[in-house]
This record gives sequence, structure tokens and C-alpha cells, in this order.
Amino acid sequence: MTVDTFSTFFALLALLSMAGAVAIAVGALVWRTRRPAWLVSIRDEIGRAALWLAWIVATVTTLGSLYYSKVENYLPCELCWYQRIAIYPFAVILAIAAVRRDAAVRVYAVPVLVIGAVISAYHTWIQAYPPASDTAFCTADAPCTARYVWEFGFVSLPFMALSASLVMIALLFVARPTSPASPDPGGAP
Repeated sequence: MTVDTFSTFFALLALLSMAGAVAIAVGALVWRTRRPAWLVSIRDEIGRAALWLAWIVATVTTLGSLYYSKVENYLPCELCWYQRIAIYPFAVILAIAAVRRDAAVRVYAVPVLVIGAVISAYHTWIQAYPPASDTAFCTADAPCTARYVWEFGFVSLPFMALSASLVMIALLFVARPTSPASPDPGGAP
């Protein structure tokens, strides 16, 4: 597979993630005004799978980022490093939370993901609309405005990170702890 194929694949995943984040946000707004039965059912299903889905997003994002830097040798800029710091740990943290069915992970995960999303949004902006002068984060060796990926005329690596952060935030807000398997009533407690 070529880097173009991977870039198109990751761009499509980013758009799917963004659509998922928007759908969850719209669902939350509808939830506040009325609770139709179909939405209750969907919320329950997504809520039970949300920790695992967020973990998958974090893991794919981490692996994609490593692919670009270690296989394709794209040099990450300072803003890229901050985005990685805000996402990489969740490939492990969300796996632990999913196994433990710990929806309370949102208390410490969401603030870090919000910081990463803000950095990603800023980085997305300066890649789409490069400033006339360099930003404080840009260097000649690793410029923040370098578009290694630019799919569909707007999907860049920072946009991918932004999409991943937003969908993970949305999933963590709807995550519900699932009860472990019920013990056998005839067995030991």
C-alpha cells in the first residue's frame, strides 16, 4: 500500500469520527428536550460500547501517527508533539477503563483530550490558512504549516487528531458502566 492509500483511509476515518462526534452531540441536544424510545435504545447501545470504541480510536490514531513518523519519516513539529502527548496515553488508559468498565475515566481523560483538541484546532487552522510570518511553534526543520497530508482539500494530520479527540470526548460523555456477568446463583459468591 502506498502513503496516498493510507492517507485516504485515515482521512475517511477522520471524517467518520467527526460525523460520529457531531451525531453524538446532536443526540445529546435531542436528549435534553425529549427522549424518544429509539434514542434511548441507541444511547444505551453506544453507551455500553463507548469505552471500547474510544480505545479503538486512540489506538488507531496512535498507530497512524507512528506510521507517518516512523515509516514515512514525516518530521513532527512541536504542535504535533503536543497533540501526541494528549492522545497516545489513551491507547493504554482507555483499554484499562474498558476492561474495568470504568466510565468515570472521563473525569481525567476529557480535560486532556480537550487540551489536545484545542491544539489540533489551532494547528488545523494554521495549515489551512498559513500565517504570513512563522508562529512561535514553527521551526525551519519542522514547520507547523507543512502539509504532509491534505486529503479532500482540507483533511490534514492535525484535522485527523482533532477528529479523534472530539469523538473520544463525545464517546466518554455517553459511556456507561456495564455490569459484569452475574455470578451463578448456585455457585460461590
